[in-house]
Amino acid sequence: MPTAHVRDTAHGKPVRRLDRVIIRFAGDSGDGMQLTGDRFTSETASFGNDLSTLPNFPAEIRAPAGTLPGVSSFQLHFADHDILTPGDAPNVLVAMNPAALKANLGDVPRGAEIIVNTDEFTRRALQKVGYDSSPLDGNALDAYRVHPVPLTTLTVEALKDHDLSRKDADRCKNMFALGLLSWMYHRPTEGTEKFLRTKFAKKPGIAAANIAALRAGWNFGETTEDFAVSYEVLPAASAFPAGTYRNISGNLALSYGLIAAGQQADLPLYLGSYPITPASDILHELSKHKNFGVRTFQAEDEIAAIGAALGAAFGGSLAVTTNSGPGVALKSETIGLAVSLELPLLIVDIQRGGPSTGLPTKTEQADLLQAMYGRNGEAPVPIVAAKTPADCFDAAIEAARIAVTYRTPVFLLSDGYLANGSEPWLIPDVDELPDLRVQFARGPNHTLDDGTEVFWPFKRDPQTLARPWAIPGTPGLEHRIGGIEKQDGTGNISYDPANHDFMVRTRQAKVDGIDVPALEVDDPGGDARLLVLGWGSTYGPITAAVREARSGGAAVAQAHLRHINPFPSNLGEVLRRYEHVLIPEMNLGQLAALVRARYLVDAVSHTQVNGMPFTAGQLATAVREVLDVG
Repeated sequence: MPTAHVRDTAHGKPVRRLDRVIIRFAGDSGDGMQLTGDRFTSETASFGNDLSTLPNFPAEIRAPAGTLPGVSSFQLHFADHDILTPGDAPNVLVAMNPAALKANLGDVPRGAEIIVNTDEFTRRALQKVGYDSSPLDGNALDAYRVHPVPLTTLTVEALKDHDLSRKDADRCKNMFALGLLSWMYHRPTEGTEKFLRTKFAKKPGIAAANIAALRAGWNFGETTEDFAVSYEVLPAASAFPAGTYRNISGNLALSYGLIAAGQQADLPLYLGSYPITPASDILHELSKHKNFGVRTFQAEDEIAAIGAALGAAFGGSLAVTTNSGPGVALKSETIGLAVSLELPLLIVDIQRGGPSTGLPTKTEQADLLQAMYGRNGEAPVPIVAAKTPADCFDAAIEAARIAVTYRTPVFLLSDGYLANGSEPWLIPDVDELPDLRVQFARGPNHTLDDGTEVFWPFKRDPQTLARPWAIPGTPGLEHRIGGIEKQDGTGNISYDPANHDFMVRTRQAKVDGIDVPALEVDDPGGDARLLVLGWGSTYGPITAAVREARSGGAAVAQAHLRHINPFPSNLGEVLRRYEHVLIPEMNLGQLAALVRARYLVDAVSHTQVNGMPFTAGQLATAVREVLDVG
């Protein structure tokens, strides 16, 4: 629970200082909960708190209003110290209607605050979600500190002098709620007012109404007796190294990482994509940056998208294709072609719940084995996984490094939790980014027995086993490409059994030989019996759980994989140090299967596939169970 200190203010209401707070905004898809949460997050980031967010919205574009399937929520955890997750359970729930209350009440701990929009608790709205009577009238909510607020009525009244219909005025109630919460937690609002003026620049009346609602919400908190206490969470001054920060989502960080990689490689960036949740934001963002040499192509389908991207790679671009699991399945043949052609191509997979259409707006880590093996034949592809929203920037640059250095397609794995979540990001010094420039083939690279100089498209670099990258149209470097097996060196079509065996083993050796950093292990005392090994977005909850276990006296080590193919060279040695290995994953144990098969380690798999990220509490319990059994 958050810790608190109390002080008084000039207006008479005491201010309670907290070290951290978890707020969840919940309502219909049309209630603007994502925008409300995003604006509260932006103001919190500008204030200097550490933060982590969890947007959670339905798959339906617009589910029936007031129903449980249509509930959209946004959870924000902010603190005066370093935090790693959006929080296990909200300290404050803002419920805009009965559906939002019912859908989220099970996550709210006893003693938490619940702010409800009483205007929406009509008989019809209650019946839609199975309430026989209003939970606000009985003792069903006695375990919570409930604040009944007629948000709609107050908003409409505040906007009575604005030239708006009641329907349009009603739509501003999310800004009233934002103003109230901004007062309650001493958040600045200037940034939101500027945002609203910009967003509605062509509709100044709408901008003015939303700003008026925002201010009315603040004033209501200031004057009402129902909110006797406000709260403050000081900036997390000691949590951040010196530098310039901004709040960033995973998809935005990944987009910036791709742009930076293109700049560092001195190559045009080409994205061939087809829109798919939760990857579409990358296409939207990259389309804004033509000034950085970015070209985006929205194809008619996934197969055309990756075909265009591979063509761009052949033409000398840093080529990218973005998708989620269903798109990867459709692109598998062309990924195999990229393996055969040995061209750099980034395959960005923002994972979601599956199989098939599955849970389009929910998170999962279930594409790992598809990335590892989802092609015909022996077609090895390196795999890089991001661990936090901000880390998506660095992961994109690392994936590009491998692709251009080793002339290979590379999987970059993220997921819906990282893509839509956000956290503070230290804006890097451009001079410290890696140099990714490559040398294209310019002339002959092989001398025949008769002394003739020729170009061999598959004559390899002895260190990396990468083949030359020859731009089409370069005089004298014409060469054949295609999916049929090629002769070593010349690249000519070959059906020779020995040559095929050699080429298959060479392509595998190239991936196996990729230079990746050694796995770092966090084992403060050096005497832990248990290693918790993770990958991808489980980093936050694993780290929080390990901290909790250590605070209780347990000796627990932690390691997190960025590179999954190839594994770090010291992974086997690390695993053998520990009596127990626990691998939490949002799938049915895919990394655990790879680790057990490769290193013959009896790793314990802890899995979850409910479309939501792990909580720190869940994993702390799993850690204790393994240690107790051991």
